[in-house]
Parts: sequence; structure tokens; C-alpha cells
Amino acid sequence: MTPNDSSNPTNPVTPSTRADSQAQQAQQAQQAQQAQCCELGFYTLAGHSGTPRDLIAECHAAESLGLGTAFISERFNTKDATALSGAAGAVSTTLGIATAATNHNTRHPLVTATFAMTMHRLTEGRFALGLGRGFDALFDIMGLPHITMAQMTDAIDLYRRLWRGEMVFGHDGPAGNFPMLCLDPSFDEKIPVMLTAIGERTLEFAGSLADGVILHTFFADAALERSVAAVHRGAEQAGRDPGSIRIWSVLATVGDHLDEELRLKKLVGRLATYLQGYGDLLVSVNGWDPQVLVRFRADDVVGSIGGAIDAVATLEQLEHIAKLFPEEWLQAAATGTAEQCAARVLAQFDLGADGVILHGATPTELAPVVSAYRKIRPSHRFDSQLANPGWAHA
Repeated sequence: MTPNDSSNPTNPVTPSTRADSQAQQAQQAQQAQQAQCCELGFYTLAGHSGTPRDLIAECHAAESLGLGTAFISERFNTKDATALSGAAGAVSTTLGIATAATNHNTRHPLVTATFAMTMHRLTEGRFALGLGRGFDALFDIMGLPHITMAQMTDAIDLYRRLWRGEMVFGHDGPAGNFPMLCLDPSFDEKIPVMLTAIGERTLEFAGSLADGVILHTFFADAALERSVAAVHRGAEQAGRDPGSIRIWSVLATVGDHLDEELRLKKLVGRLATYLQGYGDLLVSVNGWDPQVLVRFRADDVVGSIGGAIDAVATLEQLEHIAKLFPEEWLQAAATGTAEQCAARVLAQFDLGADGVILHGATPTELAPVVSAYRKIRPSHRFDSQLANPGWAHA
């Protein structure tokens, strides 16, 4: 017979004790909310997930763990950013939620503005609209125009005007020609807009008009510092306060607590997949040896893989590809023990990041790293940060 067994006459479970237990649980839940690390985020449905319902469990686990934001990428298969954002908003109470990213040219501006406003109201201010430049080759296949900075500037201006309740008549600009645009004249809302960026010009552009900036995975330390400087430079040139822009680094987090094959897929496979898509840009940003990329592209094993390497490569192929990369390329990630990963995360802030997205892992896989991070987290360094990933300060 256990001490709390209701059949124990010396220690019965009464309505009073149940109330005490419920109060204790509520207090614990409040304490967990207060312990939220608003400076940490994760990508939900990391990798090539075909089961979008997994997002629900991931959001619950992330809130339990105290992560700050769920970032949502988009693929034209089972990862529609609007549907996933709505699901994340519906099943969460503390998580920030951001698209990272969708594109302005795949939806009418009224549709995108409506989506963002709906998410803003649904989450009570926890949502940020993240946009990106996308891929020209994909837009060619879809029959869509390539995205330009002028288009993005125009589209973002339209969104903000609509969120303020403006009625836009006879608009003729880079984002398109629209006879009339209006959401609701009673609206007067501020919703942060974030931009994903890699190259220096795009980073400066993001600093000139975005509320938040999301960098890219596999940025070496020097590349992160240069990227932060470029965002700040763009802000200053536009007459903006650089400190008003929240900059997120994206750090592949692949601890030793994961099995070897999964580690290879998340580290080697993911880097190889980026090199398949836009290797020249990533190599240039990091100042890496371009001849390594030439050898990678010419490799017979790499050439034999019909698809994204992190999705379809075998263990043997991943082991082979790992030998093609210099150690410094793979060091642009958080690896090793949970404590070593946590130290790497904390170092991102010293390099200029305001937030760190722990990339390529689920909240459950990140649990040991987050636990280790809490032990070294500066007590008051992040007190002013909000759950909404697009706002820099409270």
C-alpha cells in the first residue's frame, strides 16, 4: 500500500489534497514558463519529414523543455507554412512561431497579410512572418518571376500598411499591380517581419528594413561575425538602430548522445545537401577553399546519389562523403558531449547573435543539450527578450 493510496485510511486523498496537488502542478507549470529560454529556437519537422502531425508533439515537447521559438520551413509537399503555423499556434501557449521561410511571390499579398494577421491574433502576438529569396530554379519550374529586393521591399510595405488598417488603391509597384487591397480599416497592429539571408548584400538589405534576420546553418565563427556586422551596417545606412534588429544564428546541433548514423545524416548529410544546392555561396561566405567543393562535386559517390544527400544517402555513402570535408567545415556546428554543444551555443552570443536556432534536431533530441545549457546560461543576460522571435527587446 503506497502512502498516497486512497484505500489507506491514515492518508486519504481528499478534495483538499487534490486541490493542493493541482495548485502545485499549476505552480510548476508557471515556473516552467518563467524558465523559458526565449533566446533558443528549433526548426520543427527537421529534415525531410513526411508526417506533419509530428509538429504537435514537437511543440508540446519544446514548451516543456523551455525553448523559445518554433521556426517553420516550407516545402511544396507536406510542409505548407500556413497550415503548420496554424497548428503550432493552436497547440502552444508560450512558443514564439515564425515562418523561416516562405516567399512573397507564391501568395497574393492580401492572402499573406491575412495569414500573418490571423496568426498574430491566434497566438496573441507570438507570430513573426519570415520571408526569403527562394530558389530561382524552382521559380522557373513553377512559372513564377525571380524574387528581387525591390519586390520584397514593396511587398513588406504593403503588408505593414494593411496591418495598420490602410486601404490601398491602384497600387502599381515591383510586387505587382493591385486595384484595391484592404483587410479591415479598424486594424492597427504591428507584426514583425523577418528575412532569411546568407550573402553580404542580402544581409545589408535585411538590416535596412526587417525586424529580425535569420542566418544559415554551417556559418563558421568569422562568418557569423561578418554577417552580424553586415546587418548592422545595413541598418545604420538606412538610419535605423542596429540594436532594434534581432539576429538569429542557425547552429547544427548534433550531440554524441545520438547514434552514429543519425549524427552522420544530420551533420555530414545536411552540409552535403547544402553544397548540392548552393555550395558556391556557402563556401564564399565562410572563406573556405573552393577546390574542396570542386572535388566534392566531381566525386563519383556524390554523383551517384539521386536526390538530397541527407534524405537518401546510405551509411556507407555518408562515411565516404565525410572524408571529403576538412575538419574546419564540420566544426561550424555544435558537436560532442551535451556540455560541449551547450558551450558552443553560448559562444554564438559572444559572436553577435541575439538568438540561436538549434538546427536539425527535434526538441526531444535537444533535451540533453538544453539541460547542459541551463547550467551555464548567464542569469540575467536574456531577461529583456520576448517569445516573439521578431522583436529585439521587451
